[in-house]
Amino acid sequence: MYIHRIIADNMYVHQLKGWPNFTWDTEVLLNRLGEVRRRQGHILGLMSSAGFKLQETAVLDTLTLDVTKSSEIEGEKLDTDQVRSSIARRLGIELVGVVPANRDVEGVVEMMLDATQNYTGVLTEDRLFNWHAALFPTGRSGMHKITVGEWRTADAGPMQVVSGAIGKEKVHFEAPLAERLPLEMKTFLKWFNASLTTDAVLKAAIAHLWFVTIHPFDDGNGRITRALTDMQLSRADGTPQRFYSMSAQILKEKTAYYNILEQTQKGGLDITAWLSWFLDCLFNAMDATETTLSAIVSRMKFWEVNRDTALNSRQQYMVKSLLDDFFGSLTTSKWAKMTKSSADTALRDIQDLIEKGILEKEPGGGRNTTYKLVALR
Repeated sequence: MYIHRIIADNMYVHQLKGWPNFTWDTEVLLNRLGEVRRRQGHILGLMSSAGFKLQETAVLDTLTLDVTKSSEIEGEKLDTDQVRSSIARRLGIELVGVVPANRDVEGVVEMMLDATQNYTGVLTEDRLFNWHAALFPTGRSGMHKITVGEWRTADAGPMQVVSGAIGKEKVHFEAPLAERLPLEMKTFLKWFNASLTTDAVLKAAIAHLWFVTIHPFDDGNGRITRALTDMQLSRADGTPQRFYSMSAQILKEKTAYYNILEQTQKGGLDITAWLSWFLDCLFNAMDATETTLSAIVSRMKFWEVNRDTALNSRQQYMVKSLLDDFFGSLTTSKWAKMTKSSADTALRDIQDLIEKGILEKEPGGGRNTTYKLVALR
């Protein structure tokens, strides 16, 4: 999110002498970096030994999560089915129940896939402009006309990075003036494309901070920053296959994320604290991946076991919900509400699944009977 407003002068990191020559304490970061690298190797090793279909499903799930959560950080909710369908179509993945995606979804997906699937490619101004144009195909952000496919201009005034609802915004920092952008971005792109001795994971953290500090566009800077982060993490992994979502973890730690950004923007060129936070967040993202991969395995095992089981459209929808992200307990009334059916129809659907060994009653009963999927052995 952003607004334009003139505020009192502050000494931000990009105004310091020596910018952008960041420094950090390697000794402080060494242990956590090692843990991240070991977990990274474990995940990649786990997936390399898995079957092709499992890898494909994991990539599809992770990229869908990345796209939806990156937009959600900015307060924009994308339709998950549209995102998933768009990614599957572009990657040539067969998917049941494909739905058409609107142009906003297509634009975000196009950017993310270019960043991760073509991670070895050179990052140029034109490539960034193409990403930005894909994010804003109408030339507007909401109802406001913005500069698209170009750096922001001085006409828009100072660029501030804020969070919070309208009227309760919290200013985290103010970006460099528009006049500085050509040189700032030239310096950034030269560094990003160079082969450096800096660890590739640390380079992802530095790129994230550096780009979000410059904030070169009228809008969409956060999403492009996270796409760049994923691009560099793909370089660190050495593969376009994504098995963990940094954006999903940033959303979970959103308050801490904005706090550390603000502290870093108003601090010195020593960014050890930022790098430490980034490594912790990345470690947590990888930790969450283990749970995600377990869910993928369970889902695939279920459909393999029940591939010849006849299910009506309501049952397919509800079983998919139970396997994916169902919240709370399943009751007859909840089934009826979610499938827009009568209570009698819901009960018949559920009884049929019980007879087929897919659902079972949970302990208890009476008017508040709840149901769950039968655990696969």
